[in-house]
Amino acid sequence: MFPKPKSVLLPNTYAFESEPMVKPTGFREYDARWLFQKEINLMGVQALGMGLGALIAELGVKQEIVTGHDFRGYSASIKYALISGLLAAGCKVHDIGLAVTPMAYFAQFDLDVPAVAMVTASHNDNGWTGVKMGANRPLTFGPDEMTRLKEIVLNAEFKNKAGGSYQFHENYPARYIADLTNRPKLKRKLKVVAACGNGTAGAFAPQVLEAIGCEVIPLDTELDHTFPKYNPNPEDMEMLHAIRDAVLHHKADVGLGFDGDGDRCGVVDNTGEEIFADKVGVMLARDMSAIHKDAQFIVDVKSTGLFVTDPVLQKQGAKVAYWKTGHSYMKRRTNETGALAGFEKSGHFFFNKPYGRGYDDGLVSAIAICDMLDRAPGKSMADLKNALPKTWSSPTMSPHCADETKYGVIDQVVKHFEGLQAKGARIGGQAIRDLVTVNGVRVTVEDGSWGLVRASSNKPELVVVVESPVSEQRMHDMFEMVNSVLRTHPEVGEYNQTI
Repeated sequence: MFPKPKSVLLPNTYAFESEPMVKPTGFREYDARWLFQKEINLMGVQALGMGLGALIAELGVKQEIVTGHDFRGYSASIKYALISGLLAAGCKVHDIGLAVTPMAYFAQFDLDVPAVAMVTASHNDNGWTGVKMGANRPLTFGPDEMTRLKEIVLNAEFKNKAGGSYQFHENYPARYIADLTNRPKLKRKLKVVAACGNGTAGAFAPQVLEAIGCEVIPLDTELDHTFPKYNPNPEDMEMLHAIRDAVLHHKADVGLGFDGDGDRCGVVDNTGEEIFADKVGVMLARDMSAIHKDAQFIVDVKSTGLFVTDPVLQKQGAKVAYWKTGHSYMKRRTNETGALAGFEKSGHFFFNKPYGRGYDDGLVSAIAICDMLDRAPGKSMADLKNALPKTWSSPTMSPHCADETKYGVIDQVVKHFEGLQAKGARIGGQAIRDLVTVNGVRVTVEDGSWGLVRASSNKPELVVVVESPVSEQRMHDMFEMVNSVLRTHPEVGEYNQTI
């Protein structure tokens, strides 16, 4: 028997050291995240391992699993607690040690192991921990699996049995690096800033980029789990500005920034300007659809409208469909449709053959960007960016909205816009061209300007993004229109940032 996890226990007490603590909110839509020792303790992590082992068996999958951990002061101890639970559940555990998340995904293929449990808090601040899990490569868990895992763990529905075993794979990163770099070298001599924010990718990114033929300027690549400069998150302006300064100082061709667990890549061009990930996606889609006839791409609903309106993509016969935001949703849809690639505005990119195996890997994205530059020898990164039609787009803006009410608010907002469309009503003098409702509502009007409202998957917030291909004023108009609808709901609070 193993005790049922408690949702709250006080540290430095007998109970904290002898009972499992697992706060229910840590089970998110497609992975798990907790504040270590405030929301989960080591015995709670052990319960998670037992629950995961039981779920894998319940799914009819062979109980064999890859584990790895990111570079934080407590990640290894959390991984070993997780492993003890997996062993108790009867799993054969393949431990690859310190790793970036995509290295664990790669190991599923390389070692022919069906399941994965990667201990990482991704780009979250220190204090956070979590696990990215899957049992059907290259996919990771979605809401159904996460809901069932939560039930098993919180109700202690464990099916522990003998037969678990443990194998440590020594020097495993060399196999991952060899897989990425066993290819022709770049013909063009590229000078690349590789920025890692002292996170896990620092151990691997510089040597991968050097091996494909880049001259690498390392920036904060020394591993330091205190993150002395800033959090390793290439969506944060602090990291992007540090990359900008290094690109300008070294006259680099491009700056590439990797997040804490190495599954995302941020881009700064040769003039020091950051290029948001959805625009990078359009650039890569242009490059890839020039080579692959009738290429199909999946993009998330937060991404630029250029994926549909770009004349180069249209001329090259590229087909693009919008889908739900979230790395598990996007990975699954890209896999189901057999699309060449999936692009998410947060920087999770999913490449199928011949570029990748369908999972998100910041280094595969970085290599694709270098190859794009290699195929455009007379052009800089800024030239490729400036060749895109101009649009004015907002950052991601998040008004507060409690977890208990956010989905209800979104349902009402969707109904509001569906009602307007049915009546043929105009918004700011323009007819509604189309509504995308796979994830909240994305409303596009005649001139191509659009606004998105959806519920955040992992925070008590809504998500608002607006864009216009016409003018900055039209972008502001779309925001005012969306915001005026949200203001009719008193449950919606202040924004974290606005335009």
